[in-house]
Amino acid sequence: MQLFGQVGAPSQSLGVGSTNVPFRQGQLGDMVVSELNGRFYEQAYRGNLYSAGTLAVNALSANTITLTATATPILGVWNPSTSTANLVILQASLQCFINSLTSGSGPGAFVWAWSVGNTAIPTGTTPINRKTLTAAGSQAKGLVNTALTGLTNNLVIYEGADLQAPAGVTYTTIGSTSVSIPIGGVQNCDGSIIVPPGGVLALLNTTSCTTFSVVGRLLWEEVPL
Repeated sequence: MQLFGQVGAPSQSLGVGSTNVPFRQGQLGDMVVSELNGRFYEQAYRGNLYSAGTLAVNALSANTITLTATATPILGVWNPSTSTANLVILQASLQCFINSLTSGSGPGAFVWAWSVGNTAIPTGTTPINRKTLTAAGSQAKGLVNTALTGLTNNLVIYEGADLQAPAGVTYTTIGSTSVSIPIGGVQNCDGSIIVPPGGVLALLNTTSCTTFSVVGRLLWEEVPL
């Protein structure tokens, strides 16, 4: 098959159903492409895009730094061992803010931890399908502020998350009139993390803390094996 290109802008606007149209090229012979819709639109429209997010503001605790079955991930997901799809992580977002204006310390850095070979985690929530906006269709379980009851293999911290954390904050008597400004961020994983069947992915903090709260979400595509 031979493809034909045209350098520069097309001389006319083409109608729906046009055939044998040359590809547009740049002056270096490169192919010029554009996004017809937003970058997540195609998978959302096909019903393959899911998310799990905080249903309420959640305070951090000693369990959001734990690596065992008592851990309650800030954000997380479990792909059951019987699943027929990979969970391809696309994006995570998080806002962290002080819930006490009198005393406390920061939560430390946010990190990603994961585990494989997990066959039975009965807890969790049903993820939201980003096309229908209903909790249906996903093979995964959301693990947002939910204990990893039944975890087969302990989590292992593998890397820092690209999400801002007030890691060095210590304070006393800030005062009830102080303004608490949330620290927020987005990590675009863009498919660089895949949770296979039996896998668990969890966002944790690294310093035991109860004086900070968080809200956030995890976004992924479910791709058949």
